Amino acid sequence: MFVPIIIVQVSACTIVPGQHMRQFATESSIEFPVTENNDVIFKKLNIQTINAQLIIDLEKNINNRSLGVNNVANHYFDYRIGAKTIKAVPTQGAYSQYRVGPRDILNITVWGHPELTIPAGEFRSSSMAGNVVGEDGMFFFPFAGVIKAEDRTVEEIREELTKKLSRFIENVQLDVRVAEYRSRRVYVVGEVSKPGVYLVRDIPLSVLEAINGAGGVTPDADLRNITLTRKDKTYSINLLSLYEGGDTSQNVLLEQGDVLNVPDNTFNKVFVLGESMFGRGFGIRPRSVIMNKARMTLTEALSESGGFDQETADAARVFVFRSALGKSEIFLLDAKSPDALLLAERFPMQPRDVVFIDRAEGIRWNQIVAQVIPTVQMLNLFDGSLNVQPFMSRP
Repeated sequence: MFVPIIIVQVSACTIVPGQHMRQFATESSIEFPVTENNDVIFKKLNIQTINAQLIIDLEKNINNRSLGVNNVANHYFDYRIGAKTIKAVPTQGAYSQYRVGPRDILNITVWGHPELTIPAGEFRSSSMAGNVVGEDGMFFFPFAGVIKAEDRTVEEIREELTKKLSRFIENVQLDVRVAEYRSRRVYVVGEVSKPGVYLVRDIPLSVLEAINGAGGVTPDADLRNITLTRKDKTYSINLLSLYEGGDTSQNVLLEQGDVLNVPDNTFNKVFVLGESMFGRGFGIRPRSVIMNKARMTLTEALSESGGFDQETADAARVFVFRSALGKSEIFLLDAKSPDALLLAERFPMQPRDVVFIDRAEGIRWNQIVAQVIPTVQMLNLFDGSLNVQPFMSRP
């Protein structure tokens, strides 16, 4: 009687550990905070079916596309870490010539008067032979005295030198140029190959040139949320709009003291949970998938996770849970027919979306039976002192 009792007890058990959605649910089982009329209320969310009409409605909104100005990926960096970036590029004035600063080295040549020119030779570079601008922004030149150089162009410095030397030299002809740029610096940090300090020279240094000078971005870079800190403000630069959308306004000219940060793309993830093929046989089901350039469709997310587990998954119940920027939504894809993946291919994912592949209802009972059968078989074959053979008939 021992074994039949076990069978009866097990057959009465219909709940097993694990996550699954209620069958035929049309709304969430818990309440979420939702903003309505500028007020936060708690309500259950409707489960939206992914069908042709939903796809059309999503595609009407340009911000669901990768280059949309208010695409979630453009704001998520701020939302996650609380950054106070300005969603615009800094105002660009008209380009002006390079202005000399402290520690710059000037090379001054007075034609016809070699005694006033320190020559550069085989063992003296132009920087060694030049005039160093001091921390006070001044430098000394014979017969002209102390000259202010800080925040002045080489033309302005040449004009003052010519005026002062004309008292001693007739028909002064001289040339001023910057032998070494050392005063104006920008900082490139984050996901670039060679982060460091880069000098601003007479040719304007743009965001694109600074990043290329730093060896380009790494594969983990988030091109959509590059930050530019200038003085007490931080701006958001979207290089993807420059590369693929032709938005040249994103290629900002850098100034002294600018900090350019290229963040990583760890925020741009989609999570696939439930009955996928990834790690099957090793007990590793969940997976996070990085969105390439913040672009991914539901079909791509399912494919990256190995697709459905054909033995355990309920393809009719594929859920997408979304809570980006505080707006929560739940979507349902019925993928029993492979044709439904055409809809999934046009369903745009957003950073931090959670895809959940539900488990087929019958699988839960089958797994229980699969665990009990080996025990029953062992007992049927056991013929020891207890003679426990309840299911074997004797001749």
